[in-house]
Amino acid sequence: MNYISRKRKWLPLVSLAAVATLLLGSCTKKFEQYNTNPNGLYTNELSPDFHVVGDPLKQAQLNIYVSTPAWNTQLQQNLMGDVYSGYMSSPTPFANNINNLTYSLVDGWNTFPWDDAYTGVMSPLNYLFKSATAKNLAGFFAVAKIVRVEAMHRVSDIYGPIIYKNFGIINEDGSVSYDAQKDVYYSFFADLDSAINILTPYGKLKSDSLANYDLAYGGSYLGWLKMANTLRLRLALRIVNVDPTKAQTEGEKALANPAGLLTTNADNFNIAIGTTNHPLNVMNNSWGDCRSGAPLGSYLTGFNDPRTPKYMVPAADSAVLGQYEGIRSGINIDAKTRYGNYAAPVTFPSSIQLMVAAEAWFLKAEAALRGWAGAGNAQTDYETGIKTSFAQYGLDASAYILDATSSAAPYIDPKAITPGQNDIPAGSPWLSTIKIAWSSSTTLAGHLEQVITQKWLAMYPDGQEAWTEFRRTGYPRLFPVVVNNSGGAISTTAFIRRINFAQSERNTNPAGVAGAVQLLGGPDNGGTRLWWDHP
Repeated sequence: MNYISRKRKWLPLVSLAAVATLLLGSCTKKFEQYNTNPNGLYTNELSPDFHVVGDPLKQAQLNIYVSTPAWNTQLQQNLMGDVYSGYMSSPTPFANNINNLTYSLVDGWNTFPWDDAYTGVMSPLNYLFKSATAKNLAGFFAVAKIVRVEAMHRVSDIYGPIIYKNFGIINEDGSVSYDAQKDVYYSFFADLDSAINILTPYGKLKSDSLANYDLAYGGSYLGWLKMANTLRLRLALRIVNVDPTKAQTEGEKALANPAGLLTTNADNFNIAIGTTNHPLNVMNNSWGDCRSGAPLGSYLTGFNDPRTPKYMVPAADSAVLGQYEGIRSGINIDAKTRYGNYAAPVTFPSSIQLMVAAEAWFLKAEAALRGWAGAGNAQTDYETGIKTSFAQYGLDASAYILDATSSAAPYIDPKAITPGQNDIPAGSPWLSTIKIAWSSSTTLAGHLEQVITQKWLAMYPDGQEAWTEFRRTGYPRLFPVVVNNSGGAISTTAFIRRINFAQSERNTNPAGVAGAVQLLGGPDNGGTRLWWDHP
């Protein structure tokens, strides 16, 4: 449970019995961890000058993607979404190589996205909603709703059914019921609708009171409006395969809002973390547990992409010296030294990137392919997305967008324990042949692969969103695991689709989890598809 602390005097951040029921089991095991959370609040800081709503808002922003401690982030995202997206991998054979990378899902790891969200986002924001309503602080209320959707859609996209509408509601048996993922997504749209309606009249106004607690836009209502519209379009496309009418309705609302979407890199949704070292830097530079993924290197080098040195540091291993050779995930690794000097992620600045303007352009491109009103021209949106991503790194995309010959490079691993076992040669069905330049002769499916592949490159390093979009679309083409320790629960060729429900929930809310499994519509394992994850 998340607590306000000062001199070892503990005071609950929220007094909801439901939160106690929901999280008590995990609190007792991780009491020190949660009570020394550097993103927590102190009792004497809840003074009348907006701290009572501002500090919970700041806490929630810092827990969408936990910036410190790095080991928490490693379990919240890196050894899940970052790996499953193809962005990154690890040279470390955790638990004798029987771990999430080889599809043997580790309960002790898989509880972190859940616990971080409910202790660090849902609980403080629930407190904020009550306080903001009482004090008529509509701006804080609206921004908090946007933050909650941004945080919790990531959680739902990991597990499926979650506790959202039912948060704070305890059943007679003491359990808390999960919401079906469809209901959760409909609630996301309702929350975004409410927040956008509140903020739209403010236009370009800036709130000085909000600025002190706004880690993304410095109190700019317009910044939050653009982000909310883009988030709405993202989630609309997320459900397009299973609920196309609702998807189009929500997507066109986002496209029609006068504030617009994220347009330039000045609009990017980045959470400032002050002097805190980016957790990926710690995992990479300090621990050596994080290296670049083989698919990332394959696309970047195959496309002769100028962003390559902005994303990756070349390998220092003599077998691949100077090459942008990443590690294929889910392979046989005997020791950390085997791949420890393969290509690595660059050093990241002290901010957490969660949404970029380039993504908005690629979302528009897909919406245009689907004929949605207000989306514009698909080719123009696609090329603007590439240009916007290049501009983020001070690069010119003029030549790149005209390249009609380059495609992903084969992956050859000279250090595989079994020679050739990890290779993805030319002609492999796992190696994409999609080109960069837009062509009128390309099929609709081909254009969609182009859009999603370039969006995947632009969203780096947010592996959680990249993994989610890979599951929805099948793009970009990634490399399957070589070692599958799931016992048949997860298909090697269909890839992992979700993560098991949190162990903390199975311990403290078993009836709720049992109901969630029924809502899931399949076994609680990594092979069961989520509601939106159906072709």
